[in-house]
Amino acid sequence: MLPSLWWGLLLLPLPWLLLHRRVWFIPLFFVAGVVWVSFRAGLILQDNLPRELEGENLLVEGRIADIPQQAEFGQRFELEVSRAQREGVAVSVPRRILLNSRDFSFQPRAGETWRLLVRLNRPHGYQNPGGFDYEAYLFQHRLRAKGYVRTEIAPQRLGDGPAWHDINRLRQNLGERIRAPLQDHAHAGIVVALANGDSRGISNEQWQVLRHTGTLHLVAISGLHISLVAGIVFFIARWLWSLPGTTVLRWPAPMFGAVAALLAAGAYAALAGFVIPTQRALIMLTVAMSGILLRRRFPPSQLLAVALFAVLVYDPLAVMAAGFWLSFAAVAVILMAVQGDRAGKSLLYKWGYIQWAIALGMLPLMLAMFQQVSLVAPVANMLAVPVFDLLLVPLTLTGVLLLGVAPDAAGWLFQLAAGLLQWLWPALEFLGQRSFSLWMQPAPAWWALPCAVVGVALLLAPRGWPARWVGAVWLLPLFLIRPPVPAAGELWFTLLDVGQGLAAVVRTRTHALVFDAGPRFGSFDTGSAVVEPYLRSVNVHRLDTLIVSHGDNDHIGGAESVLRALPVAQVLSSVPEELPAAQPCRSGQTWSWDGVDFAMLNPNTAAGSTRANNNSCVLQVRSRYGTVLLPADIEAKTERQLIEQWGNRLRSDVLVAPHHGSKTSSTPEFIETVAPRYVLFPVGYRNRYRHPNPAVAARYLERGITMHDSPTSGALEFHLTAGGLEATAYRTRHRRYWYAD
Repeated sequence: MLPSLWWGLLLLPLPWLLLHRRVWFIPLFFVAGVVWVSFRAGLILQDNLPRELEGENLLVEGRIADIPQQAEFGQRFELEVSRAQREGVAVSVPRRILLNSRDFSFQPRAGETWRLLVRLNRPHGYQNPGGFDYEAYLFQHRLRAKGYVRTEIAPQRLGDGPAWHDINRLRQNLGERIRAPLQDHAHAGIVVALANGDSRGISNEQWQVLRHTGTLHLVAISGLHISLVAGIVFFIARWLWSLPGTTVLRWPAPMFGAVAALLAAGAYAALAGFVIPTQRALIMLTVAMSGILLRRRFPPSQLLAVALFAVLVYDPLAVMAAGFWLSFAAVAVILMAVQGDRAGKSLLYKWGYIQWAIALGMLPLMLAMFQQVSLVAPVANMLAVPVFDLLLVPLTLTGVLLLGVAPDAAGWLFQLAAGLLQWLWPALEFLGQRSFSLWMQPAPAWWALPCAVVGVALLLAPRGWPARWVGAVWLLPLFLIRPPVPAAGELWFTLLDVGQGLAAVVRTRTHALVFDAGPRFGSFDTGSAVVEPYLRSVNVHRLDTLIVSHGDNDHIGGAESVLRALPVAQVLSSVPEELPAAQPCRSGQTWSWDGVDFAMLNPNTAAGSTRANNNSCVLQVRSRYGTVLLPADIEAKTERQLIEQWGNRLRSDVLVAPHHGSKTSSTPEFIETVAPRYVLFPVGYRNRYRHPNPAVAARYLERGITMHDSPTSGALEFHLTAGGLEATAYRTRHRRYWYAD
């Protein structure tokens, strides 16, 4: 939870104490930071969607706040709401909302104002170990509700927004004019991203290459590109100002160059929509240029510290973004790398050393934040950074400047930039496709990160620093400490949060099994977004068995991604024809791992069921410390058959509710026979099926069975050990103040 603003009372005595001892600066800044963060975050949390408005038809008016994103099923855009009504009565909704539309005839443009009929929900996302925190993303971007456009009332365009909103229209028009001469060029999306910050035209395959080669930063308008533009403008403006000779008597050329550089950087940041990374870069540049304007020489470390302070005052929530840590850490590493005596070394050596230093210096952060690091990044950046910074960015921005006066020449420059990318791309693909290009490992222990920072500082210390090699010892915890694993005979079970779907992981001491992989929506699936990151976070690099219970999308959708990501020894399914190298699951199949027994209880070929749900694989996992039953989507008919065939063998401590708690399953007889201590409902937030059915939930409650569901608990972890059954909910254990109540 957020700290109380009553902390602010401590600010009253601290300045007086500071007058007596300077050491009180530390608690003064700490308390001021707590109060400032709490105040700013509290303002965002207050801008919430009232619960009574969730799922209701609302008529809203507002401005398209950014360039709409074309998606597989329509488009996604942000709306800055000016007014909202429900049944003609004014209501309060968040100022900024995220909307989807499946109507391809509805084509809003940035800066336009519209009247729309929408349905909204409060921010909610999957919550799993190792997974992406979508709720944090929405919170950081001040998006306090999301929903979709309804078609009962056609969208009505009300006109263009105020003149000061023209920047986003300009950005959208600029992107379209750049794409026109490039037509369907494979790298048009990257050229557009370098011009206006809109990276949504970059394909998933291209993102993968950039990620595997550690060159993602090159296509984002942030510190690197803004500093480049500012540097070029600074030297050109200083030279032009000094040409007449008399101008420098009125104002020094370096000061004129600094002002011109800041204006150019501000214009480039505006082209990127003033997104948070560009705001950060602009503040850092302003601090750096202040030394020239104030005619004072500041140490680089002092400039970095002042820039860091200024960024946190401007936006204390910037610490939620990985880019905040990576950008400041990269600058700090470069400052360390350029120290020391390297006179006489070639330019290529110095450039290579900086790339090696950045790779080493960023290693702890990359592993802590993403659990992966590119091993080919130094080589890839040695090739790509000069091409991007010396050729692609200048060519693209020169083309932007020429669009209004010489569009043909501008188009030729854009084509030249795209051609350079086409020449560079095979080299990046070659590096990114190496088996060793991306190194993955679980997130390190919290205490290993400061140890690694000490190690990096020692290894990058100037030549002559005593015992620099000890830095390698300080790095060891980063690689040697691994997450705990079950003891022999123990059973660790995790029901992952995949919304309206099912994905579960069973682990013994040396084996791992995945039961279903959640749904797929177009190019997005929970196999790659949830299951794979979770397995990586617990140090599972291969699967002994993948079971896909049946062919419904909410169970099989992510299976292909799991099969691509990890080696899988065995695949079992009731629909083996839909998966490569899969074998049919059959009642009576059994095996044992590390003292834990696995038994398939369904489908029974003799039953001859014609319903796909009733043909689901049903798995029971039994250890000496407890039992887990996964019945997938079976319904009442198969529940009765299981009771007849297996009787009291069905008794289990943990039950995943059949068919997500549908009214067609969880019969009283089945519940009595299984007699679980816990029942788990793998359902989506405010799902359209309204699972779990109230009558079904009441049956479990009447018997005193503890109930958990995915929306309120996130991933549910059960450790069945000699000490008993330990149950933890990820949303509780990993609680954050921005989570939905």
